[in-house]
Amino acid sequence: MTDRIPLLIDTDPGVDDALAILMAFDDPRHEVIGLTIAAGNVGLSHTVRNALKLCEVADHPAPVFAGATGPLLHPSRDAGYVHGRDGFGEIGYDAPARNAETEHAALAILRLSHVHAGKLLLVCLGPLTNLALALRLDPTLPSRVARLVVMGGAVTAHGNITAAAEFNIAFDPEAAHIVFQSFERTELADWEAVMAHGFPHARFERWVRADAKRARFYDAISRRTREWAEGRRGELWHSADALAMALALHPGGALEMAERPMVVELEGRHARGATIVDWRREEGRPDNVAILRRYDQAAFEARLEAALAAG
Repeated sequence: MTDRIPLLIDTDPGVDDALAILMAFDDPRHEVIGLTIAAGNVGLSHTVRNALKLCEVADHPAPVFAGATGPLLHPSRDAGYVHGRDGFGEIGYDAPARNAETEHAALAILRLSHVHAGKLLLVCLGPLTNLALALRLDPTLPSRVARLVVMGGAVTAHGNITAAAEFNIAFDPEAAHIVFQSFERTELADWEAVMAHGFPHARFERWVRADAKRARFYDAISRRTREWAEGRRGELWHSADALAMALALHPGGALEMAERPMVVELEGRHARGATIVDWRREEGRPDNVAILRRYDQAAFEARLEAALAAG
């Protein structure tokens, strides 16, 4: 028996997903019991391969489960222009030695929720398609999840893929709608919180110079993305999924959270995929999200540095 918290990560690696996963691998209080993979940042064949390679680099045995090849209903664009066409900077890394499991990601989520019922920490770093599929198969799933943490949304409509929407939600708004309507409480690290928790590129350059296999690999796969971000956003770099993982692993670092009702816009011409927060509770719906507003910046950065230098 172990008293470590079972952690299941649903993800679409992705450069920032990789950093978040390294943080999880490095945390002694949590046991990563699996990575369930969806298409998102890039196509599923790439995201699965990237997850397997990251486990290999970190020497971590977490099983990898392939899932949704795309959104539930409507086609969506990927983020290869940010992460590279393969999601990991197009560095041409050697193929991982092991393969993904044969079990579908949605079925793995359900099975592991029974194995770890009442204890499971579920962290979603990409589009919510796998989780939505699991919920459609078994609507009782939320009763077995201790905490759900999601990276997604833009709570005052300052989007990063459209004027109003954040990428993960905009990629599959129907899936996000299913998830947020199904769980009574979701902890949300949205894009606007991410933009409030940037760190200087120069500081990050020092972190990836650590004498560690993880740091060297991450330096290589993220260089293209860092250069893109520096040209577009200036001296600060932002790692969205890392902030969500910090909230998941160390919730005590949250200095301000806001509980509110939130829905996903499914039909708007200019706002499809937007996360609409009822800040004044005008419509009488119950609060269903706990929105991260401020996190301990020094603690966040210390965990990033430690994860890269581990191993």
